[in-house]
Amino acid sequence: MTTIVTVREYARLTTASLAMNSLDRAQVTVTAFEWLCRLNAELRPSGSSLLQVEGRCWLRLDNYVGVIETPCGTRLEILPKHDDGARDVGKSRELLCRMIAGAMDLPVREVGETALERFEAPLTEWVIAQFLAVLDHLIKRGVRSDYLRVQAEERHLRGQLDAVRQVRQPLGRQHLFQISHDVFSPDRAENRLLKCAVELICQRTQSPASWRLAQELRALFQDIPRSANVGEDFRRWRMDRLMAHYQAVRPWCELVLSRRMPISVVGKWYGISLLFPMEKLFERYVAAQIQPDLVENARLTTQATRQSLCEHDGGSMFQLRPDLLIEHEGARWVLDTKWKLLDAANKGSAYGLSQADFYQLYAYGQKYLGGKGELALIYPRRQGFQHPLPIFRFSADLSLWVLPFDLDSARLVDGGLTGLPLKRSLSHLPKNQTTVEA
Repeated sequence: MTTIVTVREYARLTTASLAMNSLDRAQVTVTAFEWLCRLNAELRPSGSSLLQVEGRCWLRLDNYVGVIETPCGTRLEILPKHDDGARDVGKSRELLCRMIAGAMDLPVREVGETALERFEAPLTEWVIAQFLAVLDHLIKRGVRSDYLRVQAEERHLRGQLDAVRQVRQPLGRQHLFQISHDVFSPDRAENRLLKCAVELICQRTQSPASWRLAQELRALFQDIPRSANVGEDFRRWRMDRLMAHYQAVRPWCELVLSRRMPISVVGKWYGISLLFPMEKLFERYVAAQIQPDLVENARLTTQATRQSLCEHDGGSMFQLRPDLLIEHEGARWVLDTKWKLLDAANKGSAYGLSQADFYQLYAYGQKYLGGKGELALIYPRRQGFQHPLPIFRFSADLSLWVLPFDLDSARLVDGGLTGLPLKRSLSHLPKNQTTVEA
């Protein structure tokens, strides 16, 4: 039986008894606890850390969100911590679903606001429901088949006679024809992957409605074999005009089969696990929302790699990779996203800003902007950070803005302050804006 435990980033997990689970503290089984420790040990050599061990009976999660399933049946749902006072699981889940859909460029028609407001199930069930809905629509339009060349031994001649194989026929079998012919079959890479995803859903879903629909769709794929090599079949997925109606289902299929996850469960156990580093998810979500708001001819580059910190021995060293680089009519803007909660009222503690981030932005300004222009640090908007902070000046020509990004409306607040070539942005600039020397 599957046990669902819902927490949020940086929550603590324990094997000890708790009076009641909360988003910040929850109890898990001993087997789930030990399995998470082993998984973290396997991921650590690759530079990823899923959690921190605190003593013998406590774990503290890092900034990964999503769902991870253990072999003992514990399904851990990790939601974003977007505000200290937020305790609404439904709102946090809705935000995570919207950010995943926006960051991964999933079909907007299938994940509209109305559907998100009605959806109360965990993240994996939301992904499953969306995949099944898109797949059901695809099947109603028709499953694509293709001609496959097969070799056969028949009593009647059809197709093309294979002369080499025919002359090698042993005595007593010369009345049989060795032929090659084409068969119009749905056995193709795209359909094999879809069947593989449907079968996985049939085994893992906890929703009766999703299970029934998955069983109906599975029956329609009964003559198609499962994918024997998921990676190779995804590479063979065709993107031509005849396969246009398959494009909407591909990202959902990749989610279900964990093809687009930065971290996937390794080892013998393979459950439904969707894990996202929150920093990277926020960065991609902001980029996806800013792109359509840029004026015509403005160019957005993510993770630009044009500049390095220094030159050494005839080559460059320490590559500088700003999250967002915007160019328009010869002007440039560098933006960096940070998933961190700021406190605009706490000037004494530098609002929660990091000095290392300012050093990083200063280097971006020197190398990408030539020491002249506007930089911006983008943080999630919250109750304690509603408006842009007073401007920070590195010099008379180089300035840095700290801007909030409204997660509900998916808009940058007062992005026009930096001169960004935006069609529109939220405007909540308070009066008497002051300047801070950096």
